[in-house]
Amino acid sequence: MNTKRPVCKAPLVSSALPQASQNYSYYDIDTSVPEHNALAEEVALAIAYNGISQAVMLVSPTDLEDFVVGFSIGSGIVASADEIYDIKLSGSGSAQQAEVQIASRAFWNLKTQRRQMAGTSGCGLCGVEAVEQALPDLAILPGTPLPPAAWLAGLRQRIGAYQPLGQHCGAVHAAIFMDNQGQLRLGREDIGRHNALDKLIGALIREGIDHRGGVAIVTSRCSLELIQKVLRAGIQTLVSLSSPTGLALQWARRHKLNLIHLPQHSAPRVYSPALENQA
Repeated sequence: MNTKRPVCKAPLVSSALPQASQNYSYYDIDTSVPEHNALAEEVALAIAYNGISQAVMLVSPTDLEDFVVGFSIGSGIVASADEIYDIKLSGSGSAQQAEVQIASRAFWNLKTQRRQMAGTSGCGLCGVEAVEQALPDLAILPGTPLPPAAWLAGLRQRIGAYQPLGQHCGAVHAAIFMDNQGQLRLGREDIGRHNALDKLIGALIREGIDHRGGVAIVTSRCSLELIQKVLRAGIQTLVSLSSPTGLALQWARRHKLNLIHLPQHSAPRVYSPALENQA
């Protein structure tokens, strides 16, 4: 994808609820009365770069082009969206494919890495073959001020409008973007927490939304792969509704990423940057 051959823009709000959930029958174990309930769907998405299979990810079947763009950048397969020339989606049902054309330089690097990832909704580092791949050398951010406390007030309640699938059937994570004026701009959902963040990053790029001074918000726990994805995307503030892991915190501080935990019943906790002379 580049200025000459842009991938079509993403909608601000995901509108594919019907295919992302379906009604299934169940019965109460005590009464055996049949009922119906909406459950989140997932599909296997095979991703190939320049004709070479690279990964199979279990994802929610929505905003797949957003996901491919965000996954490609967040996983370090391409350095920027300019190296993605085209995305073609195909398949149906539970088996779908994405054929991605990328720049020769990126493809050469990909082949030399010899990475074959079997992705799941629970782990973003499956299939990584070496410690160097799990702990890559990433650029340190320039640093930016923390968002005003007022931006975080009532945030848990406000982001509900960007979680239609989660409110409809549950079982999904969400990633939401807040701009440099403190306004919520867009959100993406997926069964995988890292997939939701990939979709958000891809949507920001495809929609041409400036992320400078903005905040990424994730509804899941914050572990290392989420830190790596926002670092590669150049987003400088990450807010998580669940606690970060120790390794995620170390990376956030080392790379000058603002990392904030938003507990349910207490004030926001700033883990990065650390207070001076405090571990």
